Amino acid sequence: MYIRKIDKLLLDWKNYEDRKPLVVRGCRQCGKTSTVISFAKKHYKNVIYLDFHKEKELCTIFSGSLNVDYLVVLISAAIPSARFEEGKTCLIFDEIQECPHARASLKFFKLDGRYDVICTGSLLGINGYSTIDSDAFIPVGFESAINMYPMDFEEWLWANGIQDSVIDILKHHLEEETPVPQAIHNSMRQLLLQYIVVGGMPDAVKTFLATHDINRVLTVQRNIIEGYKADMVKYANPTDKNRIRECFESIPRQLSKENKKFSYSVVRKGARSRDYIGSLQWIEDAGMIHRCYNLNITELPLSGNAIQDSFKVFMADTGLFISLLDEGTQFDILHGKLYGYKGAIYENIVADILGKMGRKLYYFHKTDGIEIDFVFRYKGECTPLECKARTGNAKSLNTLLRHPEKYHVNNAIKVGDYNVGRAGSVLTIPLYMGFLLTAL
Repeated sequence: MYIRKIDKLLLDWKNYEDRKPLVVRGCRQCGKTSTVISFAKKHYKNVIYLDFHKEKELCTIFSGSLNVDYLVVLISAAIPSARFEEGKTCLIFDEIQECPHARASLKFFKLDGRYDVICTGSLLGINGYSTIDSDAFIPVGFESAINMYPMDFEEWLWANGIQDSVIDILKHHLEEETPVPQAIHNSMRQLLLQYIVVGGMPDAVKTFLATHDINRVLTVQRNIIEGYKADMVKYANPTDKNRIRECFESIPRQLSKENKKFSYSVVRKGARSRDYIGSLQWIEDAGMIHRCYNLNITELPLSGNAIQDSFKVFMADTGLFISLLDEGTQFDILHGKLYGYKGAIYENIVADILGKMGRKLYYFHKTDGIEIDFVFRYKGECTPLECKARTGNAKSLNTLLRHPEKYHVNNAIKVGDYNVGRAGSVLTIPLYMGFLLTAL
């Protein structure tokens, strides 16, 4: 088992006296089930596991009365090894979107209070959820929910045996704005290139660390992608299936453009937003992508200045994005050769890093030529963030900084393949340090 940041959130939930049943949401295969089972076994005497995806007959337990005593009898009959003890038992409802009535039962488990319940769900936000059983309901006010993501870069470092003391050194040099020692810098650069290729899906990480065989990693990643496509067929409304797949498969083409704004005409020639907007939302709700909104103005609060119909789309996991590109791309990246896709890869890894922090994504693009890759809140300020190679031009960034009265920007960050440094109002940091930009 790898160390996951969600472990702390689960422990905080467990230690909260008035806790509600917990729903752990996240895309397929990001590690929800293994993490929840491991946590429950550490902190409860009795763990009762129900997998509604593999054992669909378990759904019949919740088809009648949702009285907890009645459910205990039925669960005990279906799972003879189940033991129920007040305050010492955790029920795990895996893939709860397959059994809406089980989710409805969370209200009654909360009111009863004797047993804790943790649920996992991969597709809780999609339209297909409500089509499975329209009589079921979401127990608003009787459940808590947290999001889980594929492994982020810091979790990747932990999996590679990097100690917290090394990460503390990186934090120190970021805070002091001084260069990272060359040995550490070189090691981090290589680990980042590996992370770009492997990504954060636990099966892909496990395969890489065990074999260092990129072809095996690619097989794992493409199997995950095929699983996503299978979900599109299974859960989407029949009229949407092809459009959802077309939107998803257009992402590499969208990011290869100089102007990476999502264009429905790239999905299909002559396509209109009204025909595909719901399909794109489906993919986002399934946790496969991050949407990055253009801003009217670079000013806090960013959400209030977002343009809803002007956005970029990034893969939520960069490793999966790379797996959609031509074979051999992985080899090129590991050797520092990003070629024409450099901009797309740099931007997607930054979107990956910020998205796995739980941050909403924004950028700034105006017809007068100003274009900033990302804009985010950092240390209480509206902060532009540019992804540039060593010799990258930061003309737009300089324009913003020269006119704070117009753009409300006093400081900026540039990330790329270089060490820590500062030039006036611009802090430059290596791309691998992006995961440390957590201060709000």
